Amino acid sequence: MKQKFNAFDVLLYTLMILILLAVIYPLWFIIIASVSEPSLTNTGQVLLLPKGFTVAGYAMALKEQSIWTGYLNSIVYTALYTCIGLVLILPAAYGLSQRDLKLKKPLMGIFMVTMFFGGGLIPTYLLIKGLGMLNTLWALVLPGSVSVYNMIVARTFFATTIPYEIQEAAKIDGCNDYTTFLRIVLPLSKAIVAVLALWYAVGMWNSYFNALVYISSESKYPLQLVLREILFRNEQLASSFDGDPKSYEELYRTSQLLRYVVMIVASVPMLMAYPFVQKFFVKGVMIGSVKG
Repeated sequence: MKQKFNAFDVLLYTLMILILLAVIYPLWFIIIASVSEPSLTNTGQVLLLPKGFTVAGYAMALKEQSIWTGYLNSIVYTALYTCIGLVLILPAAYGLSQRDLKLKKPLMGIFMVTMFFGGGLIPTYLLIKGLGMLNTLWALVLPGSVSVYNMIVARTFFATTIPYEIQEAAKIDGCNDYTTFLRIVLPLSKAIVAVLALWYAVGMWNSYFNALVYISSESKYPLQLVLREILFRNEQLASSFDGDPKSYEELYRTSQLLRYVVMIVASVPMLMAYPFVQKFFVKGVMIGSVKG
């Protein structure tokens, strides 16, 4: 039977298409601008397709050895930060989701306080310095690894999605809390684990402020900070250049291209990883569903 569309359906689909275009077009514009002549981009002549095709920006970016070092550092930082965060918050969320946990409300209150109050930048810096973590990867992956918001999301998932009867049945069969969590709850929670892993990974991958404060060695810079330094260096070089006009024009052209290239270089890994994570969303929901 053919589906009939009414006026509301037409309006809804039209609205969804407009929202989709509003999300996709900025990404598409960055791509075409990164391979277009900057003079044409700056004058508004690049709208849907690249004009004056050039890969000079990519060639200059890929020549930078620091970019590859930054990629490796960011991958290591992101993987460690994500693993540490999940290892810390998932058991805590499982414990707080238990109905018979004593002092549940006071514990949640203590966790909630940390969401609204913090020591500030200077006390945090002094603490990390006192712990000897300055200019080390631990200064990036340990602070903030316990996200109370993520823990609350996981606790809510455990409490509302995982049937408590399954956990009770596991305990009747002889499982303790650790076994129940590892062999019963976690396999049924792949959806929320994937979501939290993505949140952690994206947060660390896009972060640069902590590295700017705590990391002093350029060899330990994450990708975002490396790209920031490259962009600033080329813009300053272009603005202070007083040599041949043709050389200045080429330098300015390349610095303009780099603005878009660095966005793509920084975004591609997360965009490539998302489809692989998405399949776990669907799979996790199906595994965790209660079948009648």
